[in-house]
This record gives sequence, C-alpha cells and structure tokens, in this order.
Amino acid sequence: MTQPWYRQFWPWFLIALPATVVVAAIVTAIIASKDGVNLVAEDYYKQGKEINQDLSKFDRAEALHIRIALQQQDQVLTLKPVSGDMVPNQALRLSLFHPTLAGRDSEHLLTSDASGTYRLHLDQPLSGKWHIRVDAFDHEWRLQETVHFPLAEPVELDPKGR
Repeated sequence: MTQPWYRQFWPWFLIALPATVVVAAIVTAIIASKDGVNLVAEDYYKQGKEINQDLSKFDRAEALHIRIALQQQDQVLTLKPVSGDMVPNQALRLSLFHPTLAGRDSEHLLTSDASGTYRLHLDQPLSGKWHIRVDAFDHEWRLQETVHFPLAEPVELDPKGR
C-alpha cells in the first residue's frame, strides 16, 4: 500500500527549494528598504551647479588666510581659530557629513567662549571617516576637510582642504 503524497519526502523537498528562495527574497527586500545607501543624490545636477558657486567661498577663506584647528576629546569637538581675518566671536556653522549614511549627517551653529574657542558636545563620539565643513555665519567663507575619527592630534582646516 502506498502512502499519500504529503507523507512522502520528495514532494516536500521539491516544495522547500522554491519556498527558500521566496523567503530569502523577502528578507533581502526588507534589508534593502530598511537602510538604503545614499551615494547618488536625486538632484545631482542642481548640487553640481551649487558646488561651482560655493568654490568662491573657499577662495574668500584663502584671501582672508583663515585656518582653524579641530580637536576631539571624547564627545567634544573643539574648533580654535589659528589665523586669518575672522570677525571676532562670529558664530560658525559646523556641518558633519558621513560618506555613506545620510541619516548620521548633522549641522550645528556654534558660538565662541571668551577665549575664542568653539565647542560642540556630541551625543556619542565620532568614529570613522567624516567630511567636516565650517562656514561663516553669514556664508562669506568656507573651510572643508575629510577627517578620520578619533583624532590623535589636532587637524588644521584650511581653504585648500577641498
């Protein structure tokens, strides 16, 4: 007497193969939709035009001889003007960009203390590669550098760090 088909090994084995592929496809779709990598912007042409306009800000920083030292101590980033014709105690815009995870990007408005030092207290210490951008509050000049955290020694941001 033969057994019914659902009690035999081979039909279930043949059903399991495509079922495994379906489950793997669903898991892959969930992973891909959860944390997409933003390497190419949707408005890349517009951003490219803006970059060309922004180059004048680097030239202005170079004309003013602006240099800023960046230090990291645990969860505190410190910016200290080294040289240049900056407006005393002018507010600065500090932008932190992660190369691949746009969700970790942040922008901060910093004011100086009495000694002219700017400090940013972070929720967690930075690690890995980051793009740092410092702008004048009035957007007159800009400094930019790619930095690998944690910092062992201060990094000097200068106009040629593009």
